[in-house]
Amino acid sequence: MKTRRVDISFTATGVTIPVDHGFALYGAVSRVLPRIHEDNDVGIRLIRGRYAGNGLLNISPKCELVLRLPIDRIAPYLALAGKRLDIAGQPLTIGTMQTRALIPSVVLYAHIVTTKNGNDSNRFESEITHQLTDLGIQSKANLGKRRTFSVHGKQVVGYSLLVSELTAEESITLQESGLGGRRKMGCGFFEVWEG
Repeated sequence: MKTRRVDISFTATGVTIPVDHGFALYGAVSRVLPRIHEDNDVGIRLIRGRYAGNGLLNISPKCELVLRLPIDRIAPYLALAGKRLDIAGQPLTIGTMQTRALIPSVVLYAHIVTTKNGNDSNRFESEITHQLTDLGIQSKANLGKRRTFSVHGKQVVGYSLLVSELTAEESITLQESGLGGRRKMGCGFFEVWEG
């Protein structure tokens, strides 16, 4: 039987981080916990904030660092508490942690999803349909904004994605499995849509 996943949420304090911070955040976490490189069941949510200009997000006074992982693998990640991360030159101090269960919802949203050949929207949609089918999810996926982010100086293309008409079981499956790749960089991380 598959181990259920949960979100672990750390309080975090800082002033600004780059809008395009997925790769830098993954790098900062991996410097504290190198084991994350081999742990393919971990996803990291992009940090939320308000656009401050010059490619930066204002994250003060507090924000959250959220990781999604199997419940039986929480212990090693507790080491993040109390650490200071460097997010592309911007400091982020990690505080206390709490655990949150995944909540089923009829509609889920991911800020960015990437797939192979994602720069072609038709191929992207076809791949997403295939991945949803493989997960046993017969729901409606709506392609949103085209988004890009940088990995090792190269631009990766993805799209925001809204998946609707989910059953409770499908909703949990999608949150646990995600879609596409680069989940440690904030991609394919589905949450309850609050739009």
